[in-house]
Amino acid sequence: MIEGFLVVILTSAMTVYVMKKIYRAKIDIFIEQAKSKATVIEHEAEVLLKDAQLKAKREFEREFKHAKRDYDELFAKIQKKEKELNEHLESELKTIKKEKEEIVENNRIITTLKEGLKNQKKTFEEKIVKALKILENASGLTQQEAKELMLEKVKEDSRAEIASIFRKKYKIAEQNSKNEINNMFSQAVTRYAGEFAAERLINNLPINDEETKGKIIGKEGRNIKALEMLLGVDIIIDDTPNTITISSFNLYRRAIATKTIQELLADGRIQPARIEEIYNKVKNEFDNNILKEGEDVIMDLGIKSMHPELIKLVGRLRYRASYGQNALAHTLEVANLSGLLAAQMGGDPILARRAGLMHDIGKALTHDLPGSHVDLGAQMCKRYNEPETVINAIYAHHGHEEPINVESASVCAADALSAARPGARREVLESFLKRVEEVENISTSKTGVLNAYAINAGREVRVIVKAELVNDDEAILLATEIAKEIEEKVQYPGEIKVNVIRELRAESYAR
Repeated sequence: MIEGFLVVILTSAMTVYVMKKIYRAKIDIFIEQAKSKATVIEHEAEVLLKDAQLKAKREFEREFKHAKRDYDELFAKIQKKEKELNEHLESELKTIKKEKEEIVENNRIITTLKEGLKNQKKTFEEKIVKALKILENASGLTQQEAKELMLEKVKEDSRAEIASIFRKKYKIAEQNSKNEINNMFSQAVTRYAGEFAAERLINNLPINDEETKGKIIGKEGRNIKALEMLLGVDIIIDDTPNTITISSFNLYRRAIATKTIQELLADGRIQPARIEEIYNKVKNEFDNNILKEGEDVIMDLGIKSMHPELIKLVGRLRYRASYGQNALAHTLEVANLSGLLAAQMGGDPILARRAGLMHDIGKALTHDLPGSHVDLGAQMCKRYNEPETVINAIYAHHGHEEPINVESASVCAADALSAARPGARREVLESFLKRVEEVENISTSKTGVLNAYAINAGREVRVIVKAELVNDDEAILLATEIAKEIEEKVQYPGEIKVNVIRELRAESYAR
């Protein structure tokens, strides 16, 4: 058994050994075959590389030939263009040179002509001087005297001709416009009638007893001093029994003062600290009220938007008067009338009402700021970007500018209507007399005027002229001249009618 087992082992070992030898021989064979294949592949790769290099070289040579041919053709074209351009430049240079020579020649000719003209002018002036001397010797007048005489003669002849033309044109304009104007004014005036309330310079505040006056005066007068300092008004205690008089030209301050004193009397605690507290409360209420009143006015007039500061000024006009006429009432009259007039004439009624509302807005500031209400109003409207028509109306209604459109002109007409309405305004006697005197002096200063009389409360002037010096045509021209000078030199509300009267009387006696 053991021997058999050993035989098997030896047989297996020999088999393994033989197999290893066989496998090793096969591996060597495979390696040799692989080396042979690698050599063949390397040879083939070298052949392919050489073929590719040769093909690429042929392609490059072919492309190079094509590119060189294109380059030669393009270069030839460029040379041709360059040659043509050079020829053109040479031609232009020759033309410019020729034109330059012509210009030089023309300049020489012009210089020669100028010299000739200068010499001719000098000769002409010398001849004129000689001729003038001959004329002066013959006429016995100097050149200046003759010129003045001729101008005076031309002026006289032209005046008569102008007067005749003016009269004809005036009659035609009067005939065409009279009916239309009357219709416009009648429509506007009949559709609106402004209310009028006279404003006084004092407010009388009744009190229950004389003891209350002592409270108002206070210890050593401290209460009344505090009141006058805060309120900016004069408080008069002793003139009238059971009455406190509040005096001020400023309606706004006077209204605040009246309300403040009423509040203090109702409260009963009258002392400087309480006075200041009540005053601040009342002033804030008035500020709110004038804003609300301004907003109501804007809404009633149909104006869509306006800066709040301007709205406040509109409300403040309630406490401003001019010639005894309440400024807000006058402003509303002008706004409504100007809207009606603008609508009749085909303008924008809302813009006209806006301009009418703003035309006297500067009057709300004249108590606080220096300057005329016209300039103050225009500055405020420019600051808050109001339309150009509004600013023009502010200037135009006092003659500082000419109206630029229908809306602005309607404001001027409405302002004159409101101011001229009977009873609308009260004037100081001295200013009225001064105005009447100025109107009469302007009229009597004209040539040919015998006398002049201001009548109808200064709204009409009758001018009596010498019939032998002023004819009918010149009478119309004289009336226009007087009216124009009155407009330029006299300040007046409404309008002044100028009547020139020419009358020829012939007298004879039978003896």
